[in-house]
Amino acid sequence: MSDNSPPSLEIISAALADIVATTFPSVVGIQSHRALSSGFAWRPDLIVTADEALAEEGEVAVVLAGGDSRPATILGRDPTTDIALLRVEGAALAAVPFTYPPIRAGALALSVGASGGAALSACGSVATVGPSWYSMRGGAIDLRIELDLRLRRQAEGGLVVDAAGRALGMAVLGPRRRTLMIPATTIERVAALLERHGRIPRGYLGLGLQPVRVADEGAMGAMILSVAKDGPGATAGVCQGDVIVTWDGQPLPRVGALLRTLGPDSVGRSVALGLRRGGNPVDLTLTIGERPPA
Repeated sequence: MSDNSPPSLEIISAALADIVATTFPSVVGIQSHRALSSGFAWRPDLIVTADEALAEEGEVAVVLAGGDSRPATILGRDPTTDIALLRVEGAALAAVPFTYPPIRAGALALSVGASGGAALSACGSVATVGPSWYSMRGGAIDLRIELDLRLRRQAEGGLVVDAAGRALGMAVLGPRRRTLMIPATTIERVAALLERHGRIPRGYLGLGLQPVRVADEGAMGAMILSVAKDGPGATAGVCQGDVIVTWDGQPLPRVGALLRTLGPDSVGRSVALGLRRGGNPVDLTLTIGERPPA
């Protein structure tokens, strides 16, 4: 007769420990101006880490398995998606193979970070899986995933893997110290842009906007408080005091929601603006530009 008894806790424990040991060669520690965090090899010499955990200034180093430390260069960082990309010359690390398995609430999840050249892990489960969302800073993230596990600050930026050892994304700390995961699809998209441009291109209107209620229509609009010289708005003929009431033929969304749509894909796109100028309707076409570097 076959033995259908469930695996013992010892077997499960050993399997999870094996997953951490197999994953860890791709994980590094990050040292930046008194801040300690984790990261992982996206390419043999390129490290992805959590932007929020990276110091704003000073030198950066990565600590490899075993404790060897090497200097790193920041190639780019995107605070809106909490992703930063570092280069470590000659590191030849084992790059993480993302395979995009389905992610389900209730499934086991392991975070694998690094501390002093040793693995720093935590075990829990996928608490929730939701649709794509915009972060508070306007970054587009492909899935909203919350993990039910305790993430130490030093492990932020490390990998999240499933019970089969497949890489799912990056562990970060969200509001009220909730553990969130930036999914692999978002990491691949943002890291590729950071490698190419050193930053994430953002749409730019060159307009200062203030929400207002359009009295004769009972709807919300956006009053133009300022127009940047030579910006897309000025080129299109928008004037200070105009009120935008429609965007591409649709009622204007909330100003915050509108600004969050100005991601990389918006650059170069033309939109039809329906304005009110001194109470009279004006139609203009605006071509979204690229926000200048800060």
